[in-house]
Amino acid sequence: MARMYDARGNIYIVVAPEALRQQGIAVPDQAGHAAQTREVWALAAIAAYCGWAPGTQPPGSKDHCSDGLLVGPFQSSPPFDLLIVNTDGTLAERSGNGLTIFSQALSDQGFLPSDDPCVLRVHHDKSDTPSPGQTSVKAAQVEGVQGFWLDLGPPGFGPAAVSAAGMDTVLLNGRELSHVQQLSALNGAWSRSQFVRLGNPHCVTLVDSADALPGNEQMREPALGEGLTRIAYAMPTGAGRPCPAGINLQWAMRLSPGHIAARVFERGEGPTASSGTSASAVACAAWRVGWVDAGEVKVTMPGGTAPILLEEERGALSRVSLFGTARLVS
Repeated sequence: MARMYDARGNIYIVVAPEALRQQGIAVPDQAGHAAQTREVWALAAIAAYCGWAPGTQPPGSKDHCSDGLLVGPFQSSPPFDLLIVNTDGTLAERSGNGLTIFSQALSDQGFLPSDDPCVLRVHHDKSDTPSPGQTSVKAAQVEGVQGFWLDLGPPGFGPAAVSAAGMDTVLLNGRELSHVQQLSALNGAWSRSQFVRLGNPHCVTLVDSADALPGNEQMREPALGEGLTRIAYAMPTGAGRPCPAGINLQWAMRLSPGHIAARVFERGEGPTASSGTSASAVACAAWRVGWVDAGEVKVTMPGGTAPILLEEERGALSRVSLFGTARLVS
């Protein structure tokens, strides 16, 4: 059985591996093996579950009815294994909204502990970071809203953290940032970027005005979208430059103390209404250049606002936590 969930406008379909096999899609019964053989089954799974039914695609909508698949769980008790499948058939190392949705789906099935933290293990096939990546999840309430805190661990900063090569440096508030020539060639205002790894890789471009924040419809237009795809996607869809494995792109602007506006172009998906790990990466980048202090940071994207908790120890971020909620769509 497949179920569709929404987390701040990020939509995923949760489907058990047994359901895929019943559709004739040959997903192995071990998550690690499934990740290493994703070229055999992933695109077929996307076609079966993420395509629009004939005549139902709304005008101007994206090519798929969801942002991808969450395949799992592969067991009935924690820790739980899963795979995050982008609509181009690639695997993601982590997705904050995806893991929020998966937590809600586990809770709906009676699998998720109500009081204790639970470990989710995301399997992938990337070579520059260990698989599976682990995230601790705990059910919680924030301002009367029921949801989940995701412990994303400490961030990594800089080109080496995301395997980026050939970077020039620029300064902002005394901090070294990267000048990503491929981005500034598209827009001269996109000249200061902070690379962040939070299980998956991010490039946060810091801008001074709302005019420099790209709109989602603008990013879908060929004039800009094709250039962003070359940067964000790995080969053969993109160019894999500056990051051979691809990179999630964000743009961030300071709104007020503790509050950042952001836009997102995801590797393997394109422009999205929101992204949990992207929001977390934006908060980390904003902290590093002194735009926000440790503590609660709010990141507002077109799909909604994500509460982020930054914990600092001896001048470094020791932990990043993301609060999320999800609702069943169908």
